[in-house]
Amino acid sequence: MTRSGHVTLVLGGARSGKSGFSERLARETGFQRHYIATGRAYDDEMRERIARHRADRGADWMTHEVPVDLVPLLMELDAPGRVVLVDCLTLWITNMMMEERDVGAEGAALVRGFESLSSRLVLVSNEVGLGIVPENRMAREFRDHAGRLHQKIAAAADEVFFIAAGLPLKMKG
Repeated sequence: MTRSGHVTLVLGGARSGKSGFSERLARETGFQRHYIATGRAYDDEMRERIARHRADRGADWMTHEVPVDLVPLLMELDAPGRVVLVDCLTLWITNMMMEERDVGAEGAALVRGFESLSSRLVLVSNEVGLGIVPENRMAREFRDHAGRLHQKIAAAADEVFFIAAGLPLKMKG
């Protein structure tokens, strides 16, 4: 695949240091930084989490809160000299499932969009396939959607990192 942009996938468990690592990668580019947050604040705890993330990032990011319509925003933001960080794909998958959207089609559209990118893209996602098999159907479908999407993105990405205990393991690139 030839393109002028650069795609990085950052995977890891909850509280592994994925976001901090991804933000450092984005800062190192020296590019104008855009942050796409996919989380929804359904309760006070999530509102606090979102506020803490926003404060930790600082004011030098342009933040876009987009729980579902990720691909159109990525295309709108795309420009040379920009880095776009998406945090996180697993929340995006959850939001699509809750809205009964076609997760496979949306994921395929995301990966197809890489071909036309001229910006740097950093995608953050939780690796959910390392644990036990979930006990309910929705959780199993979520795990399956995430696993399939991660495989497609990893195949198309320039770089893939796995983060554990704050330490990055470069898997590709």
